[in-house]
Amino acid sequence: MVQIKTPEQIAKMREAGLVVAAIHEATREAAVPGATTRDLDEVARKVIADHGAKSNFLGYGGFPATICTSVNEVVVHGIPDDKTVLKDGDIISIDCGAIVDGWHGDAAYTAFVGTGHAPELVELSRVTEESMWAGIAAMKAGNRLVDVSRAIETYIKRQPRPAVGDHSLGRYGIIEDYGGHGIGTEMHMDPHLLNYVSRKRGKGPKLVPGFCLAIEPMVSLGTPHTEVLKDDWTVITTDGTWSSHWEHSVALTEEGPLVLTAVDGGKAKLAELGVTAAPDPLA
Repeated sequence: MVQIKTPEQIAKMREAGLVVAAIHEATREAAVPGATTRDLDEVARKVIADHGAKSNFLGYGGFPATICTSVNEVVVHGIPDDKTVLKDGDIISIDCGAIVDGWHGDAAYTAFVGTGHAPELVELSRVTEESMWAGIAAMKAGNRLVDVSRAIETYIKRQPRPAVGDHSLGRYGIIEDYGGHGIGTEMHMDPHLLNYVSRKRGKGPKLVPGFCLAIEPMVSLGTPHTEVLKDDWTVITTDGTWSSHWEHSVALTEEGPLVLTAVDGGKAKLAELGVTAAPDPLA
């Protein structure tokens, strides 16, 4: 069953989303060469405490940290520790969430550590982020879940093949084993959102006001396939290619989509795509 939210409940989710946005801002500043992924986790813990919120990652299924820190070939669910020291040229995807009065927010972004990143890595992150926004723009009343999946996949597939110099690396790998999800009184709820179209899954439910999704494409420079390490959490690409992960929590309202975890509610980016964002209920 898909949980449909009232405007008042969406406003609470917006509060949680702004806490997540604050975590993103603070961890982005802290993701510098020499920092450990544990350092970033401590930054996130402080932000959550300062806002009087709760972490929805810590303890979830036994997860031992406040954020996921996924470096280079790690796709998702990387566990912060003291051994992983960020280096110049690394990329890191930081996934985090927060709970306010029982309502959840969840979002992720890819950051560049230091300078001198290869052009294909910059493009990888751009393609992943833009595919997320394409999916967000497809959150329209009357569309179905598959329309969001199709928008994400179509954007990625229309991009030029990633290349180093004159040599093509092949196609972008849309990670198959992980995707987006419903969100509300729990972090992960129905429906599961694929980042590609599957005939087996059908069209999915119709999107109506009150529908909330965490839209999160994960894309690699190679394979769409992954494996889980012995810690039972860390997910890596099977071919060792680096990956990017972007995510926002989004509510569909009577007045259009509201990006709950974006500082401006998604107004600026959606305007570029010809979509009017819903008014911010907390403004």
